[in-house]
Amino acid sequence: MLKIKLSVAEKICGLVKLLNEAADLKPADVAQMLEYPPDTSMGDLAFPCFKLSKTLRRSPALIAGSLAEKLSGGCIEKAEAVNGYLNIKISDGYLCDNVLPQILDRKENYGAPTLGEGKTVVLDYSSPNVAKPFHIGHLGTTVIGHSLKRLHEFAGYKCIGINYLGDWGTQFGKLIVAYRLWGNKEEIEEGGIDKLVELYVRINNEIKGNPEKGIPPRDDLAQLSRDEFHKMETGDEENLKLWKWFVEMSLKEYEKTYKQLGIEFDSYNGESFYVDKMPAQIEALKEKGLLKTDDGASIVDLSEYDMPPFLVLKSDGSTLYTTRDIAAAVYRKQTYHFDKSIYVTSNQQILHFRQLFKVIELMGYDWYDELVHVPYGTVSINGEKLATRTGNVVLLKDLFALAIEKVTSIMEEKNPDLRGRDDIAEAVGVGAVVFYYLSNNRIKDINFVLEEALSFDGNTGPYVQYTYARACSVLEKAGESEKGKLKITCEEESALLKILCQYEEKVLAAIRDYEPSVIARFILDIAAAFNRFYHNCQILSAEDEDVRYTRIKITEAVKYVLGSAFGLICLKKTEKI
Repeated sequence: MLKIKLSVAEKICGLVKLLNEAADLKPADVAQMLEYPPDTSMGDLAFPCFKLSKTLRRSPALIAGSLAEKLSGGCIEKAEAVNGYLNIKISDGYLCDNVLPQILDRKENYGAPTLGEGKTVVLDYSSPNVAKPFHIGHLGTTVIGHSLKRLHEFAGYKCIGINYLGDWGTQFGKLIVAYRLWGNKEEIEEGGIDKLVELYVRINNEIKGNPEKGIPPRDDLAQLSRDEFHKMETGDEENLKLWKWFVEMSLKEYEKTYKQLGIEFDSYNGESFYVDKMPAQIEALKEKGLLKTDDGASIVDLSEYDMPPFLVLKSDGSTLYTTRDIAAAVYRKQTYHFDKSIYVTSNQQILHFRQLFKVIELMGYDWYDELVHVPYGTVSINGEKLATRTGNVVLLKDLFALAIEKVTSIMEEKNPDLRGRDDIAEAVGVGAVVFYYLSNNRIKDINFVLEEALSFDGNTGPYVQYTYARACSVLEKAGESEKGKLKITCEEESALLKILCQYEEKVLAAIRDYEPSVIARFILDIAAAFNRFYHNCQILSAEDEDVRYTRIKITEAVKYVLGSAFGLICLKKTEKI
């Protein structure tokens, strides 16, 4: 559609020049002004002529009328003037001769932009806190981050996916204390991360106490936890050995979930990786005169920028995640020479990243404006928020297992003889959870309802995966189609191709806004248009050979674009369901 818009824009610019030689319109600017009418009966594109009133010194209605009389040819079938708008219908012949052959030629590479060629993007996403469960609250950063990685790769960028593990901090002091008080090696080896979580929840409950039941807070445990972490920072071998064990067990568990999602990372350098890189950045802050002492702690005063102080060192000299974030940003720039560095975290960290980026700017790093925070909303289950410290969590592995179980039962009822059912059930079950999440605008809070996500009806993952399988089934039955002449004979064919040709535009919009839901909604548009086409048009049974050939090729084009778009939002292709 971008090519079509530019072609239309060039024709409009030529006609405007005839109306006023002094007019200096650029096709690229006019293409940006083209809109999609709210109703397709009004046309496929619309140009608001009021934007030319000042230049041409005419009313929008007169301008639209003048342009409509002469705008034709190429990709344009007809143009009509309506209330100051120029409504344009795209030619079916152009769709047949240009759009469809291009999709068939480029296959799943159709729609790939080139804006990222020669550029590098670093993406920091997922990044769970070690020794804590991988729960549904991590779904956002994980699938949004990986979708953005795939979108940028599709656009030609070299992408570095970093899992910035939360593997350093006071929580490890708590875990070490809890393990020594209540844990044992055999139980932990057998129970894995679930047992570590039990210990973490227990010590937090002990520290907090329960005044209602007359149980006082344990300030001594809180202080002991801080002491044990400080010993880690100063190289205590026994504590570091325990810490490494906790990290190894956690990673084994996380990698099972990543495998289900089809996600691999280029780096697992977590917070601990930057411990020896922090002193240089602390020294740089001092040299710039940015560090100030406040009640024993070292801060960067950001009051001039309407932000709270940025804490760099605690009063006991311990570092924080803020210190490590500065070191990580500098290391990544020096190592990967990125053109853009993206952080995908919850919207609760918006202030932190505003502060971080401002501190990096104040330190004199001229690449501060290449840092991007992509926030997302919170997830709840039936309206209940999640909290690791209290144990109120829904584990992602349990959610996936439940989804797969429910899909399996549906498939046993509808298609009991399906081969490879277990793999397909996993693809559809996991895909249902992912699609349900990514079809929402990322910044909105989501109340997760599994029954809605797993429905084969409505705007769901199973629905679009079933649509893909339906296209594959048509092509399998068609076999090797003979050559024929492409020709469009009905509105359903035309409407479907007009949606498919918007792919590159949708990819660019998703990258520009860091918004995978643009692709999810585009997939739904394709699915709806293809299912109308499938139900209303004879495909394999069409009597006219050229009509049959064309409809098979349109189905093939749908398979390519849907399959490609699935890959951009971590959705697996299912040739059978």
